[in-house]
Amino acid sequence: MIHLRRVPLRRTDEGGFPFSVPAIRALEALAFETPLTFLVGENGSGKSTFLEALAIVTGLPAVAQAAPRDDETLVAQRRLAAALTLSWSHRTHRGFFLRAEDFFGFARYLSSERDQMRRRLAELDEEYRDRPAHAKALAKGPIQASLADAERRYGDLDARSHGQAFFRVFQNRFVPGGLYLLDEPETPLSPQSQLGLVVLLKEMVEREAQFVIATHSPILLAVPGAAIFDFDQVPVARVAWDDLEHVRLTREFLNDPQRFLRRL
Repeated sequence: MIHLRRVPLRRTDEGGFPFSVPAIRALEALAFETPLTFLVGENGSGKSTFLEALAIVTGLPAVAQAAPRDDETLVAQRRLAAALTLSWSHRTHRGFFLRAEDFFGFARYLSSERDQMRRRLAELDEEYRDRPAHAKALAKGPIQASLADAERRYGDLDARSHGQAFFRVFQNRFVPGGLYLLDEPETPLSPQSQLGLVVLLKEMVEREAQFVIATHSPILLAVPGAAIFDFDQVPVARVAWDDLEHVRLTREFLNDPQRFLRRL
């Protein structure tokens, strides 16, 4: 299902970043015609900036320590968000925004939260030592439920590799009917795990989820039926997988790596 149909950008006289980025300055609207949309382009092309602004204006929760509307690193993106409007076919409040660079902070936050809950359970054992067992059970119940839910959804992220922990979040937090904004989710993933993410994306699209993903990964970009928008073009244009510079360069390198390395 396509929940978010179109994102027009209102004309503004504001200057400076991010309105100085050529692709954003020339952008009138981005239309989502498929449940899976990829944004591509070189670093600095504006694809991540647009996705961050979109996360702010949709109000989706973030897999991060701070919500996009409060994140101190997204001040400029909030200026862009103020110029965006949203056209929905079906407004969904399910889903989340994730930037690969935020994940370490998110894992530390979860670890701290778990530690606090465990300490509080130990304190309640002392506080209710001489009181009826059912009173202690009632006091501990909500905390135990929250702790069990966190461990069910995420496990021990500290005990996993970065890529494993990242992938587990996708496995446990993708739900049907959600809208997911992902910025370079391939960053910590091996090629095999990227293929695993492709499988998840296809499964969730079949369950009425929608994805907008900024990526450099030719593997993710190859998902059949996905729309790919190139932010290196001005104005931003939809392109085919075979025509992408990312794909052409990767293919040529793998076909003859020594030819490239001799030039370095």
